[in-house]
Amino acid sequence: MRLTLRRGYDSLPDLTGRADRVSPMFKALKRWWKYLGAKVNSGFNAQADPKIQLEQAITEAQDQHRRLREQAANVIANQKQTEMRLDRAMEELEKVSGNARQAVIMADEAAKTGDQAKVGEYTSAAESFANRLIAIESEVEDLKQLALGSSQASDQAKAAVQQNATALQRKLAERNKLLSQLDQAKMQEQVNKAMASLSETVGEDVPTFDEVREKIEGRYAKAKGMSELTETSVESRMLEVEQAAANNEAHTRLAQIRAQLGLTPAATDAAPATEPAAAPQPAPGEAGPA
Repeated sequence: MRLTLRRGYDSLPDLTGRADRVSPMFKALKRWWKYLGAKVNSGFNAQADPKIQLEQAITEAQDQHRRLREQAANVIANQKQTEMRLDRAMEELEKVSGNARQAVIMADEAAKTGDQAKVGEYTSAAESFANRLIAIESEVEDLKQLALGSSQASDQAKAAVQQNATALQRKLAERNKLLSQLDQAKMQEQVNKAMASLSETVGEDVPTFDEVREKIEGRYAKAKGMSELTETSVESRMLEVEQAAANNEAHTRLAQIRAQLGLTPAATDAAPATEPAAAPQPAPGEAGPA
């Protein structure tokens, strides 16, 4: 029997060694899970719309303020209830105190008349009122302490609500500023993108603005260069001479026609093609022509 049990113990797995192997694996899986969570969160924040996230933050702040107001209202309500209990206890204390005094007076009057039965009854009633008076006085003291604490808690709750309301108002005002900055950022991003498209290639088949400008300026410069070469060539000078000769022949022919018709030649037709040479100036000491 002992041998059988011994073999059974020997056949059990080594749980201690397995636990040592599982613990590092569990830590690695836990670390990997946290890494994946952080990665997903980072990717989500990068892709999320800041405007929607801002509205979510404002909504959460408003909900938190609402919950704080509800808690403060509960604290203030507790203070009010404590004060009402204290007022009732004070009224009860005054009433019981008056009854105790009245019972003592009536017992004293019964003693003067020699009615011992009534003396005993009034005395017993006065003792009962005295016991009740002691209990109410203790309750009043407790309620006073409780009312003081609840009053302080109420003041703190009111201050907390006021501070949170001020902070919420600042967040609401800052939301408008952030939304304006977000719109400006989006507009500036569009402007930057448009400016970048003027100096960067949009696609494989679309030239850039700089490339098109360089191509046009190259063609314009080449055309200007060819024009200057044409203006200074021999062929262009020959064309100018031929054109001038044709113009002179036309002027001569027009003068003949005017003469045949007996018309006075026009000043432009009679004028020579070139200006007459200036008369020679006399030498120093010589008289000019008479």
